[in-house]
Order: sequence, then C-alpha cells, then structure tokens
Amino acid sequence: MCGRFVSTTSSLSLAKFFDVDFVEERLIEVAPRYNIAPTSTIRVVLEQAETRILTDCRWGLVPSWAKDKSVGVRMINARSETLATKPSFRSAFARRRCIITVDGFYEWKKPVGTQTNQPYFIFASSGEPLAFAGLWEEWKDTTQEPTAESFLRTCTIITTQANQKVSELHDRMPVVLQPQNWEQWLSPLERRVDALQELLVPAPEDLLDFFAVSTEVNNARNQGEQLLAPL
Repeated sequence: MCGRFVSTTSSLSLAKFFDVDFVEERLIEVAPRYNIAPTSTIRVVLEQAETRILTDCRWGLVPSWAKDKSVGVRMINARSETLATKPSFRSAFARRRCIITVDGFYEWKKPVGTQTNQPYFIFASSGEPLAFAGLWEEWKDTTQEPTAESFLRTCTIITTQANQKVSELHDRMPVVLQPQNWEQWLSPLERRVDALQELLVPAPEDLLDFFAVSTEVNNARNQGEQLLAPL
C-alpha cells in the first residue's frame, strides 16, 4: 500500500538523476510537496518516441475504457501479482509503464495500547530520490467536446510484498526500481511479461530507512518540511 508520499527534489535535478531528455515547461519550477495524496497531479518519467520525458499525471489510474474518471480514486495502487491479468492494468503493463519520482513515502502503524495510527517517513538511505514502478493511461471524456479539460493522463503505483524492514510497518510496499532496470521498464518495446515481472520485487533491505513523524501528516491538507522532522 502507498497512499501518501513526498516530492521535494527540483525538476531539473530529477531530469539529471533520471537521465531525462525533455522536461515539460510547466514543471521547470514546482514547489516542494510534503504530503501528496491520491488524485493529486504528480511528476513521472515515461518514454515516448524513444524520448525520456519528465511530465505529470493525476494519481489514480483511469483506464481508457472507463465511463467516468472517478474510478481512479480506487486505483492509486496496483498489485504486482495481478498486473498481467487484471483488465484495469493489463494494457498499461504491456505498453505504458512509468517511473513515479518520490523523495520518500509515509506508512502507518498503530502502537499497542493506543487508538491513533503513528505515521512513519520511509526514505532512501542514500538520500537520493526513489523510482517507484508505475503504469500510466490516457482517458478522454467522450461526453464533452474535445478540450484540454476532457483529456486526462493518470497513473498508479505498483506494490509488492514488503521486505523484512518495511514489514515492521506494513505487509506491502511500493516497487522501487533499481537504476540498471529503468531503461527496460520504460521501453514501450519491452513486451515480455516474465522479464518485466522479474523487476517487481521488494527493495533490498539496506535501501530504505524510516523514522516516526508527527501525526500532523494524517491530515492531507497539512504541508511543510516540519512533517519530516523525526519524533
């Protein structure tokens, strides 16, 4: 499960880190965000016409055949085990894969003897951005005249079984792609289901660290770097 994350690295720094060829102009200057919730517009890396692009998508996948975009609220995550067979994700898994750029994410655990879930911030031990495996889709509202508003690009975060460290908090975690696998994952020409499935594994035990943070994170309206202060 991944329902909230952090994105603070500048777009130009992300472009360098992910070896991006083109950055959408509207993303050149974006403010740091410390508490990103589903249905937000988020930055992703994808490949089109052999060009690696840093662009944005709405978080919550809406399949091209969906009658209403509201279905995206229920598809913020996609289980790695069923990508190749579930109709909502099958087509995107074959042709439209992306990297969702994050600087860390939150997970919750209820301490024994309490009623309030305690949030934890999970991040790369190296301090570098994380590359979440994702899928993207394009959806058009056929009930409206074609306009920018009737067109929507959406995405979902792929999850897998948690590694031993993260399992202290939750039994699922986002798939974190290693740099040597980015090219294969992003290539629309890669259609081998078995080869792609091999990339969707728990992160190495030494890749991530975490610490408890304020319950202020629990309200998605709250923002600011104070959310990342260790308790």
